[in-house]
Amino acid sequence: MNIILLGPPGAGKGTQAAELVIKRGMKQLSTGDMLRAERAAGTALGHEVEGLMKAGLLVSDNIVTRLIGEALTKPDTAKGVIFDGYPRTEAQAKSLDTLLQSHGRTLDKVIELTVDEDALVDRITGRYSCVKCKTGYHDRHKPAKIAGVCDVCGSTEFTRRPDDTEAVVRERLAVYRANTAPILPYYEARGLLARVDGMADMGHVSEDIARLLD
Repeated sequence: MNIILLGPPGAGKGTQAAELVIKRGMKQLSTGDMLRAERAAGTALGHEVEGLMKAGLLVSDNIVTRLIGEALTKPDTAKGVIFDGYPRTEAQAKSLDTLLQSHGRTLDKVIELTVDEDALVDRITGRYSCVKCKTGYHDRHKPAKIAGVCDVCGSTEFTRRPDDTEAVVRERLAVYRANTAPILPYYEARGLLARVDGMADMGHVSEDIARLLD
């Protein structure tokens, strides 16, 4: 199976992708992670990407296509891939079609995890975790049993992600909508697009995705 998994930050996309990797042996291809890995490894492509970023330029579609093309030749993609962060435009979607075809593959499904934006803002801005053991909590949905004391290790030190603020979260949602909107009609017209309620219980979301892929 070769799929695109879409969803705004906080929708649970990463969790569901990890589940597919474990249960189905699929490979998650995150273009952001792949570009960072190329830079860290000091490859020719990595140097090219670093030069562009230092100049404040966007990485071209051609570079991303080359990166994905190389990944598709590796054995760990044999059981299918999950595209994460790509494509974001209709031009990229068409390039991906051509690329998959050249490797004897097809795109099987595009799954979007839909969210209630106000509820998602509440989910993200209420998160905090124990500094010592990293146990996660939430102000309303999963508070510590004793206020200010970790249930697991007893630590009294907690932390929140600095970007888990309402302003930042809403900006990320707006960016997601802007980046994703162009490709949805393209895939919907081909009958590949399916939507899953990303606000449901994590297990239910996994079951819904599994039904779409079986």
